Amino acid sequence: MAGFGRATAMALRVWAERFSGADGVELEVVDAHPDARMAVRSVERSRPELLFGPYGSGPAAAVVSATSRLVWNHGGARLEPRVNVVNVLAPAASYFQGALRVVRRADRGARRVALLHGATGFGRGVALGAEREAVRLGFVVERAVLPAEPPGGDVLLVAGRFDEEVAVARGLARGGWSAVGFVGAGVEEVLAKLGARREGLLGPAQWLPAAAPRPDEGPGVREFVAAYGGLAGGEPPYPAAQAFAAGVVALRCLRDAGGADDAALAGAARALDCTTLFGRFRLSPESGRQIGHQVLTVQWQDGVRVVVWPPEQADAGLRYPLAG
Repeated sequence: MAGFGRATAMALRVWAERFSGADGVELEVVDAHPDARMAVRSVERSRPELLFGPYGSGPAAAVVSATSRLVWNHGGARLEPRVNVVNVLAPAASYFQGALRVVRRADRGARRVALLHGATGFGRGVALGAEREAVRLGFVVERAVLPAEPPGGDVLLVAGRFDEEVAVARGLARGGWSAVGFVGAGVEEVLAKLGARREGLLGPAQWLPAAAPRPDEGPGVREFVAAYGGLAGGEPPYPAAQAFAAGVVALRCLRDAGGADDAALAGAARALDCTTLFGRFRLSPESGRQIGHQVLTVQWQDGVRVVVWPPEQADAGLRYPLAG
């Protein structure tokens, strides 16, 4: 996950240098590896006005549990709402909801969903959310923990560490499945070595540049992509957009709260409803859960990712059933 971690740091550098206002922001970046708890304790000594978490659900949870400071969480989808967390990204439990809904719309007769997930909190969180949605849609669900073989079914959904997902994808005999989804299929990089064997796979995407909305807070996607490319020499992956949006939202909350008091910032975040280039930001006033940002469901078609759910953002229909 280090590559995505560096991308989030680069995105926050873009935010601090280019888009944080006339006075600018002094940004300090600390490596959360190998001990995220020790990293955040060292950071606390400098008393920063804003504290952004790391990439990855495990490191993000470790940071939040080790500090009482308000953490702007842009990289831990499994992180549950807490009084000292502002979640910018959609929760892991929602990752496969769109895949299940688009399959159900295409095939009312599909019956069985197989969930293969890792033993981490992230893997379990994705699987539990998918199981709840599958049951709601009338599927029969069977779960197994990696490295087990996939259970039988019409639909296979896999949520694990990136290396675990690659191993499953390489060994998968696809002829017996009508639809197959991997968390890693939602991004460009994870399953890239599969080449043409990605064709037809479904995955969740927190962000795609082509599907980015017109923001009412912060710069648009073209400005961000150009600024990021100027510093990093390439296009921003989805974690970069998440981190950048966290910076935009945090700066808005600083203005609304009139200062950097953590409790006031948390209150401003819960009252805020805005749209950044990453999508809508809105927290549940009761639980603090991110309810504004919605995950896209993409499918690999002719070698590129296309959005197939939700319907209002889809730029292609679902190709179903999956080719052998």
